[in-house]
Amino acid sequence: MTPDQKFARRVQVAIVLFVFLFAYFLAADLWMPITPQAQLTRPVLRVAPRVEGQVLEVAVRNNQHVDAGQLLFRLDPEPFRLAVRAAELALEQARQDNRQLDAAIAAARAELAAAQATASELQRQCARLARLVRSQHVSRQLFEQTEARRQAAQAGVAAAGARVRELLVQRGAKGDDNLRLRQARNALERARLQQDFSEVRAERAGTLSNLQLSAGAYLAAGSPVAALVADEADISADFREKALRYVSLEDGASVVFDALPGQVFAARVSAIDAGVKEGQLDANGDLAAPTISDRWVRDAQRQRLHVQLTEALPRVLPSGAKATVQLYPRDSGLADLFGRLQITVISLLHYLY
Repeated sequence: MTPDQKFARRVQVAIVLFVFLFAYFLAADLWMPITPQAQLTRPVLRVAPRVEGQVLEVAVRNNQHVDAGQLLFRLDPEPFRLAVRAAELALEQARQDNRQLDAAIAAARAELAAAQATASELQRQCARLARLVRSQHVSRQLFEQTEARRQAAQAGVAAAGARVRELLVQRGAKGDDNLRLRQARNALERARLQQDFSEVRAERAGTLSNLQLSAGAYLAAGSPVAALVADEADISADFREKALRYVSLEDGASVVFDALPGQVFAARVSAIDAGVKEGQLDANGDLAAPTISDRWVRDAQRQRLHVQLTEALPRVLPSGAKATVQLYPRDSGLADLFGRLQITVISLLHYLY
């Protein structure tokens, strides 16, 4: 074989190899899509007290794993105990005030009854005197004096009735529906709740990070002192839109982490995002701003989906750990085989970079 024939053979082999690889990448993009644009994220909670106070005790250390409900630190409980005691005294005072109002209402009703009796007696006297005045057996002056006392007695009845109504309004409802008692109980519950908040506990299981706290520090309510990285993990992966043409929820997947080279973990598609930021329109009153580009082929839009591992990791990976995700959207043994081969190759390449 001449040198020209050898060169032509090499060119032919290269062309065939290029065509094969081009066809493979086209098929792989639809039937076994893969992306290195993936990472593991964990919910991060800011640890902050809900009430202000001086730190009495720090029960954990930085980078320690904690369980849900575990004590993190405790504020000085004495001010909160005093607040609870004051609220209890206020509740007791409210009950005593109600008893005093009950006694005042009883006295006011007795005064009303006495005023009504006096007014009734004067009403009868005025009736008798009116008949006697007509027969001229008594003087008109006596009748007018009695009539004046009757009117004063009627005014006294009205005043006594108004006093009873005033006291009834102050007293309010009977039993547990009384406004004064409900306000006092509400204040007591708030004081007890703040006392409970003096002990800051972990909202969920996770690892404390950047803990900057020591006993004696004074904290304001809502001031963060640490970050709690939760144990729950979410793996997000960005694929080109065309690659997700046949992908649906619960499809199988494989995940390889940069931190764990050579290991392939089984997963499944758990969620697909409804959109991306470029597709979000803000009603700001401005006119549309079309994208200006002189490129003939635009950049492919990427869509985010989420996968969930179906097996446990050998160790806890930090939030932000990079990963590669392989999907198996088609029920095809050949596509699954090639997909597992390429993710295995990727896992081995992680030993090198």
